[in-house]
Amino acid sequence: MQLKQINKERYSKHYKQIMIGVVILLSVIALSVSTLLIQLIGNQDGSNFWLNVAGVVVAAVVVVSLLRRYRDHEYMYEVIYVWDLKQMLNKIYRKQKKIKAAIETGDRDAMVIMNWSYNGSEQLYNLDNNTITMDDLHRTMRELQQTIEEHGYSVTTDEFRPEMLDKY
Repeated sequence: MQLKQINKERYSKHYKQIMIGVVILLSVIALSVSTLLIQLIGNQDGSNFWLNVAGVVVAAVVVVSLLRRYRDHEYMYEVIYVWDLKQMLNKIYRKQKKIKAAIETGDRDAMVIMNWSYNGSEQLYNLDNNTITMDDLHRTMRELQQTIEEHGYSVTTDEFRPEMLDKY
């Protein structure tokens, strides 16, 4: 996965609209299906919990299938990119202890992975207006850059490949 430039305003606008649409769609479908099921096979005593659950499950299945179907639509581009970025950062985070240990031994691939992770995190923090920990992130980025230079390497984010994580 390569880091890409994302228009922050477009991402924010599309993310908000998609989430509002998902909430509305979930609500409408869940309430409609639940109401229909209660009318058709419901208990008049008011114990229709499982029918309500069925309505929510049907709504979730419909919404997830719609999101999957339209995943490649241009309107979803930024939102899907950020989703994929978060998933990749999470994969790296789960292996971070081993990766950082490998950096200490001079492993260039580990340095490439962490360089990509730090740059991806910076992009994500900026897109989500989450700049509280940005100073700490920049400090760790400088430390990694210093380690890279001490080993005589030069790395870019374009060198990162998800398969590199298999090593750790």
